[in-house]
Amino acid sequence: MTEMILHLVFLSIALLDAAVGYRPVIIIHGLFDGPKQFTNLASFISQTHPGTNVTTVDLYDDMASLKPLWDQVKGFKAAVGQMMENATDGVHLICFSQGGLVCRGVLATIPKHNVHSLIFLSSPLAGQYGDTSYFKYFFPKYIKTKIYHLCYTLFGQKISICNFWNDPHQRERYLKTNNYLALLNGEREHPNLTQWRKRFVSIKKLVLIGGPDDGVITPWQSSFYGFYDSNETVVEMKAEDVSLSTNLLEHSNQIVLSYEHKPDLAVYLY
Repeated sequence: MTEMILHLVFLSIALLDAAVGYRPVIIIHGLFDGPKQFTNLASFISQTHPGTNVTTVDLYDDMASLKPLWDQVKGFKAAVGQMMENATDGVHLICFSQGGLVCRGVLATIPKHNVHSLIFLSSPLAGQYGDTSYFKYFFPKYIKTKIYHLCYTLFGQKISICNFWNDPHQRERYLKTNNYLALLNGEREHPNLTQWRKRFVSIKKLVLIGGPDDGVITPWQSSFYGFYDSNETVVEMKAEDVSLSTNLLEHSNQIVLSYEHKPDLAVYLY
């Protein structure tokens, strides 16, 4: 509950610059979620900024969120694209957990977007490697050191979780078989990388929210593009060789890092 309250505070401040223009807010849910989990958040934004159009996209809810991420990107892109066309002054995009990776895929592949503020709430932007409750529920017979046997296969890549499972001890297998995160992060070369990067950096403001009390994203620094090296030592974002994030750092000063246990950092969201 404390984490959600802090999320609401951060979002309230982050959206202050939209108070005059009332840009529409689009929410993309995460794994095993749907619109009903974001009713309070949508209501809070509407009450804080009366007149704001808030939409939680009703696609790939609950168990359907396990569908391959590229499939989800296709569906969300069609829905979000229509909303963008109707918003002449742009939109704010709020993406929760796995939804952050869906948002990245949408922005990478949509021909043109008008996202003003892109807000990632506890999203595994650099991947996931940890035995959290979600993974124990879905993979009861596996532990984190063994999941790659499933995820790094053609069948495994048909499961959303496997699309961002990043085993630091199986780097070669990850780069060879992962067909989503490795492409988005530019860890594997492909002909669309330059165009994807260009579309991503055209956002006006990037807000990354996460923290050590997350309890799901592992390592929690993945919410800031940090991740484990082969010794399971976290390498922070600026040192991490992630093409899209470093490119954005070079081209924009509108990046905000907000740690859940340090609410005073919210002042940087103005």
